[in-house]
Amino acid sequence: MSPRTLRPLVEISRLMLDHRLAALRRAAAAREESKAHLAGLSQPSAETDLPLAVAAQASLLYERWAEARRAEINLTLARQTAEWIEARDAAQRAFGRADALRRLNDRG
Repeated sequence: MSPRTLRPLVEISRLMLDHRLAALRRAAAAREESKAHLAGLSQPSAETDLPLAVAAQASLLYERWAEARRAEINLTLARQTAEWIEARDAAQRAFGRADALRRLNDRG
């Protein structure tokens, strides 16, 4: 292929790489946000001036609620991790194509 023929392909492959990298960044950010939410549920409860029995009951209710939220977030995190892996693989393929076309273009 001539350099004139390759130039548009190199540009398209660069645009595809940029697109795939942006998708990878979005997937990673969503995943990190879910991880932060999950970590936030593990924070120890603040000291209160409530009677001991009331504080214990509130703590149990919170833990029940937090456990349900953890389960929801873990499902979301599993889905986001799968999406992140797919986005990473797509970005790797796009990088390989862009690099191969760039090298071919540089030769000619």
